[in-house]
Formats: sequence, C-alpha cells, structure tokens
Amino acid sequence: MSSIRIECVAKEGYRIGESPVWDEKESALLCVDITGRKVCRWSSVTRQVQAISVDAPVSSVALRKSGDYVITLGTRFAALKWKEQLVTTITQVDKDKPNNRFNDGKVDPAGRYFAGTMAEEIRPAVLERHQGSLYTLFSDLSVVKHFDQVDISNGLDWSLDHKTFFYIDSLSYSVDAFDYDLQTGKIGNRRSIYRLEKEESIPDGMCIDTEGKLWVACYDGGRVIRLDPETGKRLQTVKLPVDKTTSCCFGGKDYSEMYVTSASDGMDKDWLSRQPQAGGVFKITGLGVKGVPPYPFAG
Repeated sequence: MSSIRIECVAKEGYRIGESPVWDEKESALLCVDITGRKVCRWSSVTRQVQAISVDAPVSSVALRKSGDYVITLGTRFAALKWKEQLVTTITQVDKDKPNNRFNDGKVDPAGRYFAGTMAEEIRPAVLERHQGSLYTLFSDLSVVKHFDQVDISNGLDWSLDHKTFFYIDSLSYSVDAFDYDLQTGKIGNRRSIYRLEKEESIPDGMCIDTEGKLWVACYDGGRVIRLDPETGKRLQTVKLPVDKTTSCCFGGKDYSEMYVTSASDGMDKDWLSRQPQAGGVFKITGLGVKGVPPYPFAG
C-alpha cells in the first residue's frame, strides 16, 4: 500500500463545497459552493481558483460535449459559458415547490444529466422531508422524473458495465443500487447495498473507481469510505482534517488523484478555529486506485 497524502489545494472556505468534477481539457477541478452561489475552477497548473457568481444556490456542475458546462441552479437545469460568465436556463422542475432546490447531479455514460432535488435546509441536514425528486435531463433537453418522496438527493454514479445505477438519499443513511438500462435511461429494482455506521454519519457525494468500488464522502463523518457494491463491505476509510466532507471525484493526469470537497456552514467560531481548513478542497494521493473520467452532457 503506497502512503496516502492529503493536501488542501483550495483554501477558499466554501460554505457548502460540492460536486467536484475533473476537466481534462483545462487540467482543472470544477466544483460549486451551493450557498455561496459560485461555480469554481481550480487550475492544477496555476493552482489558482477562478469563480463565477450565479443568482441562486448552485448544486452541481458537469462537462458539456459541445464545450463549456451545464449546472443545476435553484430548480433549473442551466448552461454556463465560462469565458462570457453567461448562464442560460434550459428547463425548470418542481415549479409547485418554491422552497426546493436541486442538490447533487452527474452525467450518465450515455450523456444524460441526472440530478435530484430537496427542500431548502433550515440548518445543515434539517429540512422538510420527502419534498425532493430525482430527474434526468436528456440530450434533447426533455426531462423525466424517476421518483419523488426524496429527503436529500445526493451521490450518484454508474457501475463499470453501466447496468447498475448507484444513488444516495442522505437521510436514509444508505447507499442504494438500481438496475439500469443504458439505452433508455430507465431505473428499477431499488435495493440497499450499504448502511452507514454511526461514526460514518451522513452519506453525501460518491464516485466509482476503475475496480468498480464506490467511494462515499461522509458528511459530519470527516472521511471518505471505499465500498464493495457486490459484497456490501467497507474496504477502506480515509480520514480528512475536516468534519463536513461533502463529495469526491478522481482527477489529475491519469485520474489517480482524489479530490474531496467540504463545507463550513453550520460551524461556530470555536469549531472553525479547530478546523481552519473547513470548506476547503482536498487532494488525496497514494490511494493506489484510479477513477473513471466524467461523462459530458450530450445535449
């Protein structure tokens, strides 16, 4: 086992850092600050962060095949032109729920953008329950709703053979799997593959490695855990110097680096003084596994 190193690469103190995505063309890590209403890009070359401010909570960002990015903004799917700092709405969901917003989102292997909603939080992880739904934005810009009654729609990814969709509704404290039809984007046969233990706290963002194992960031648990979706066993725990770890992705030249976002919302002065890197973005090297490059939205 090579030695694991953890480095805080972006010390921006995001309120809710989320949705890390590696942009190979730019050699950069994209992420968002949900309550800070910013889409951010950290260059691994200059080690600088650029940020674009938006007009609503922005909860996920994804690459777009035609160039630039797509984001989930409030209850809208939107397009983001980086250089022009231009945001245009693609479509809106949950129009009957003014208190809702999108949360985590990710593009599937066929180029569809999956993202789910939740009610706005009163405090971190405290909110009106069962208000969210899971949606897909197709390349023709139509939207399908898969199911509702979601608390906090969160981490998502697909198995290496694209036959299984993995999904987290945070307050269920469970990582779930569905059968997945790549042709149609339909999901079914939901089942739990891992239940979090008390000290792992709340499951948040998630990604998959090239060995087909899942990595889950544990909000309030200060760690990422590696799971085997076949056996339901935890294989590894990597602890971070902050409690509110929110999401993870692989990146770097050969996708052997892991990037982990974190949050500082809900932390008082005393807590923040103990964890000055809260809200930072961390790079983990030496895990000995690689990740899968992100898929771009095909629309």
